[in-house]
Amino acid sequence: MERQRLIQWCAIWAAAIVVLMTLGSRVVTRSYLAEGAERTQAALRLTTDGLTGHLRRYEALPRLLAEDEDVRAFIADPGDAAAMNEWLKSTNALLESSDIYIVDADGITIAASNFDRPETFVGEDFSYRPYFTEALAGRDSRFYALGTTSGIRGYYYSAPIRAPDGRNAGVMVFKIGLDAIETSWRGTDIGIFVTDPEGIVFLASDPALVYATTLPMEAARTERTSASRRYSDAELVPLDHRRGERSGFATFHTGGREYLERSATMPRADWTVHALLDTAPLLAQARLALLAGVLLLAVAGTAGGLVLQRRAQLAERLALQAGAQELLEQRVRERTADLARVNSRIKTEVAERRLAEKELRRMQADLVQAGKLAALGRMSAALSHEINQPLAAARNYADSAAILIDRADYPRARENVLLILSLIDRMAAIGHHLRAMARKPNQRLEDLDLAAAVSEAVAITAPHMQAAGAQVAVTLPDMSPVRGAAVGLQQVLVNLLTNAADAVEGGANRRIEIDAQPGDPVILRVRDHGPGVPAGIADRIFDPFFSTKTGSGLGLGLSISYNIMKDFGGDLRVSNHPGGGAVLEVVMKNAMRMAAE
Repeated sequence: MERQRLIQWCAIWAAAIVVLMTLGSRVVTRSYLAEGAERTQAALRLTTDGLTGHLRRYEALPRLLAEDEDVRAFIADPGDAAAMNEWLKSTNALLESSDIYIVDADGITIAASNFDRPETFVGEDFSYRPYFTEALAGRDSRFYALGTTSGIRGYYYSAPIRAPDGRNAGVMVFKIGLDAIETSWRGTDIGIFVTDPEGIVFLASDPALVYATTLPMEAARTERTSASRRYSDAELVPLDHRRGERSGFATFHTGGREYLERSATMPRADWTVHALLDTAPLLAQARLALLAGVLLLAVAGTAGGLVLQRRAQLAERLALQAGAQELLEQRVRERTADLARVNSRIKTEVAERRLAEKELRRMQADLVQAGKLAALGRMSAALSHEINQPLAAARNYADSAAILIDRADYPRARENVLLILSLIDRMAAIGHHLRAMARKPNQRLEDLDLAAAVSEAVAITAPHMQAAGAQVAVTLPDMSPVRGAAVGLQQVLVNLLTNAADAVEGGANRRIEIDAQPGDPVILRVRDHGPGVPAGIADRIFDPFFSTKTGSGLGLGLSISYNIMKDFGGDLRVSNHPGGGAVLEVVMKNAMRMAAE
């Protein structure tokens, strides 16, 4: 009976293996190919989105630059080409494009960002390029090609430049390099290549595919490509390939290998993007999965054969387990008694630890009280530190007022008195800002003239600058008002200028530079030429009572300034300048932008 069951079991086992080898092979292969197709489609979508985003970044820039008044004046009278070349070069660096150049109505380049390089476009004739003819006709244009002068592939945007009299007198051209995007495609198992409408490969993760043709180069295609000189003198080589199908999925065959293929068109760029995935690893994985299934079935059959033998051994094991269970229960009882004794010792230790914690809390309370007294002393010294600067300035103004009164120059003396009153108001507000270290104050924010605030701060710190031998250079463009509180902003600027003067004192270069970057937010920069901020303390420089000054300073100036800027909704940042010295950036909200919102 047991023998007959064994024979039946072997027959069922053999039939299952045959079914798995025949039907399972097709199912498993299609499953792995479907997974590969999904990966290929996802890679294609990411590639297409990346290309589209990169191209759109520069799409509107030619039109914007073409409407610049200086550009329109230059195209009408291209006399000062040197200034325009420099402007194009700086703009090109700012926008991170490949090249920017201006072409006159005859197709000759009259200014270019690469004017100082051997492969400059200046003087080159681009009248044969479609982007020139279309833009000169009044339409924005785009074109992709291999540069005839630089030999670098790129994507071109162009827009007409209207002279002051309204005619299209030239063309503004942007060239965008695509090598970085192409390089990012490499190093993965999915190949990418891009073809134009003529089937010519323009970009590819495999450099060997570039300038290969995937469509027959008929006379019409060759003539269209040659007319625009899209690929300059590059040799176009037919790609030996064919397309097919496996398990319902499109395949691409070349170089003796088979790939899954997915493609998508980019209508605005006039490109077709192709993604390829080698089927060899997928088929190998399918075979491996099928082999694993066969082995699993073999293991299952072997396991079934062992079931009968295990039944015979089960009774013996049950007997052994019963004896082992009794022994285990005995050990558990012994271990429970041990744990009870350990638990008793733990309770004793817990009671002792609670007494120690109570004593620790008492000592901590004593330390907190001592810390409060120490903080009170430091805060009193900080108040003196913050008031000394406006007191010194007020003293200077008072001395000057006395001299002016003696000279009967009452208007100027009145101005000095008004300045002294403003300094008194500032000293009254300093205590308010010191309290901001413990609670957030409710300051009324208003629109402030940043240039006026800087001028007042420079005047207040003039005695300190003179004592340190520092020279202050202020370069501020016309800017919109900023949002803040007048006294608080002046306190921040005075602290920064005082710290800058201390940093350059005794140095070879004692120049302090103040400039600003308009926009939203507005960024005011104060740079000194001192030793800079060591990297190890940059993240602690705004902490209260942290100071790098030896023998002076309590480390409250930058901390208070930082909190004031946070109250304004702005920021205070520190960094080291590449040319040496520290740079403090005061970041403030643009009042005009806030009003518009």
